[in-house]
Amino acid sequence: MNRYGRQAIQHWQTHLPNRYAQITNPQQHFTTLGLEVQEEIETLAADRANQEGPAGTYLDQVGRLNRIQAQAQEQVLAERVLLPPEADDPTPTEPHR
Repeated sequence: MNRYGRQAIQHWQTHLPNRYAQITNPQQHFTTLGLEVQEEIETLAADRANQEGPAGTYLDQVGRLNRIQAQAQEQVLAERVLLPPEADDPTPTEPHR
Protein backbone atom coordinates (compact mmCIF):
# COMPACT_ATOMS: atom_id res chain seq x y z
CA MET A 1 0.00 0.00 0.00
CA ASN A 2 1.36 3.42 -0.94
CA ARG A 3 1.32 6.60 1.10
CA TYR A 4 -2.00 7.77 -0.33
CA GLY A 5 -3.69 4.53 0.75
CA ARG A 6 -2.23 4.85 4.25
CA GLN A 7 -3.28 8.49 4.41
CA ALA A 8 -6.81 7.52 3.39
CA ILE A 9 -7.05 4.81 6.06
CA GLN A 10 -6.00 7.23 8.79
CA HIS A 11 -8.36 9.94 7.60
CA TRP A 12 -11.34 7.64 7.12
CA GLN A 13 -10.87 5.87 10.47
CA THR A 14 -10.78 9.23 12.23
CA HIS A 15 -13.26 11.32 10.25
CA LEU A 16 -15.44 8.79 8.38
CA PRO A 17 -15.82 5.89 10.82
CA ASN A 18 -19.24 4.79 9.54
CA ARG A 19 -18.09 4.76 5.95
CA TYR A 20 -14.87 2.96 6.93
CA ALA A 21 -16.84 0.32 8.85
CA GLN A 22 -18.82 -0.55 5.70
CA ILE A 23 -15.69 -1.56 3.76
CA THR A 24 -15.46 -5.36 3.75
CA ASN A 25 -11.75 -5.56 2.89
CA PRO A 26 -10.03 -2.33 3.96
CA GLN A 27 -6.54 -3.50 2.97
CA GLN A 28 -7.57 -4.17 -0.62
CA HIS A 29 -9.83 -1.13 -0.83
CA PHE A 30 -7.18 1.34 0.30
CA THR A 31 -4.41 -0.32 -1.68
CA THR A 32 -6.51 0.13 -4.81
CA LEU A 33 -7.54 3.66 -3.84
CA GLY A 34 -3.93 4.63 -3.20
CA LEU A 35 -2.84 3.38 -6.62
CA GLU A 36 -5.72 5.16 -8.34
CA VAL A 37 -4.95 8.41 -6.53
CA GLN A 38 -1.27 8.20 -7.43
CA GLU A 39 -2.12 7.63 -11.09
CA GLU A 40 -4.61 10.52 -11.12
CA ILE A 41 -2.06 12.89 -9.58
CA GLU A 42 0.61 11.89 -12.10
CA THR A 43 -1.78 12.24 -15.04
CA LEU A 44 -3.16 15.58 -13.88
CA ALA A 45 0.32 16.98 -13.21
CA ALA A 46 1.60 15.83 -16.61
CA ASP A 47 -1.41 17.35 -18.39
CA ARG A 48 -0.94 20.68 -16.63
CA ALA A 49 2.80 20.71 -17.29
CA ASN A 50 2.17 20.11 -20.99
CA GLN A 51 -0.42 22.89 -21.12
CA GLU A 52 1.91 25.43 -19.52
CA GLY A 53 4.95 24.53 -21.57
CA PRO A 54 8.56 24.90 -20.45
CA ALA A 55 9.79 27.67 -18.17
CA GLY A 56 13.07 29.63 -18.36
CA THR A 57 16.05 28.20 -16.50
CA TYR A 58 16.48 24.73 -15.11
CA LEU A 59 15.60 25.96 -11.62
CA ASP A 60 12.53 27.75 -12.97
CA GLN A 61 11.46 24.48 -14.59
CA VAL A 62 12.00 22.50 -11.37
CA GLY A 63 9.99 25.04 -9.39
CA ARG A 64 7.19 25.01 -11.95
CA LEU A 65 6.98 21.20 -11.97
CA ASN A 66 7.02 21.05 -8.17
CA ARG A 67 4.20 23.61 -8.01
CA ILE A 68 2.15 21.69 -10.57
CA GLN A 69 2.71 18.41 -8.72
CA ALA A 70 1.66 19.95 -5.39
CA GLN A 71 -1.49 21.47 -6.91
CA ALA A 72 -2.46 18.18 -8.56
CA GLN A 73 -1.90 16.31 -5.31
CA GLU A 74 -3.96 18.81 -3.34
CA GLN A 75 -6.86 18.57 -5.80
CA VAL A 76 -6.96 14.78 -6.05
CA LEU A 77 -6.55 14.24 -2.30
CA ALA A 78 -9.45 16.60 -1.63
CA GLU A 79 -11.64 14.74 -4.13
CA ARG A 80 -10.72 11.14 -3.27
CA VAL A 81 -8.97 10.84 0.11
CA LEU A 82 -9.48 13.74 2.50
CA LEU A 83 -13.25 13.77 2.30
CA PRO A 84 -15.30 15.99 4.64
CA PRO A 85 -15.93 14.47 8.07
CA GLU A 86 -19.16 12.69 8.81
CA ALA A 87 -21.66 14.85 10.59
CA ASP A 88 -22.42 13.94 14.20
CA ASP A 89 -26.05 14.74 13.52
CA PRO A 90 -27.28 13.42 10.16
CA THR A 91 -30.06 16.02 9.92
CA PRO A 92 -29.17 19.42 8.49
CA THR A 93 -29.73 22.36 10.79
CA GLU A 94 -31.08 25.78 10.00
CA PRO A 95 -28.82 28.74 10.73
CA HIS A 96 -29.79 30.72 13.81
CA ARG A 97 -31.32 34.11 13.11
